[in-house]
Amino acid sequence: MPRLTTPTRDDAPAASQPLLDGVFKALGTVPNLFRVAALSPKALEALLGQSGTLSKTLDVKTRERIAIGVAAINGCDYCVSAHTYLAVNLAKISPEEAALALSGGASDPKAAAAVRFARSVAARRGQVSDAELAAVKAAGFSEAEIVEIVALVAENSFTNYLNNVAQTEIDFPVVRADAA
Repeated sequence: MPRLTTPTRDDAPAASQPLLDGVFKALGTVPNLFRVAALSPKALEALLGQSGTLSKTLDVKTRERIAIGVAAINGCDYCVSAHTYLAVNLAKISPEEAALALSGGASDPKAAAAVRFARSVAARRGQVSDAELAAVKAAGFSEAEIVEIVALVAENSFTNYLNNVAQTEIDFPVVRADAA
């Protein structure tokens, strides 16, 4: 049972309504995450801005793998479900690859390094070891890309935390964070 309101577009604050219209235009639907975030027009604006900017980092498959891996660390069933759906249907990752990301891996060694590093950043609140940093560099990630991985962890942690607090109703095929 949701603990925060999931407003319709018309019930959302007036300042959030055009932002929700933009989500609808881009996705053809407005996932419950964005509707909950719309309770605060400024939080929704920040989320959409960060998401839009970070969508230009790395590649979509790596971003979705990171999102799944971080959501699993943060115990967010909503985000595991949403990003598993997006990974399979948008990024064209196989369901098996999405399951690997859930448990912190990937069949591609470079992608696996990104997921492992992102999960460590989330689990250790950024206090990664020298060896973990060296491993992601050795996998071929530049320092700029490492900064982008950390930014993706932060973006995904926000949505994970919001959905965990709100207990947002999952509007994607359900995958549980503890399924790894």
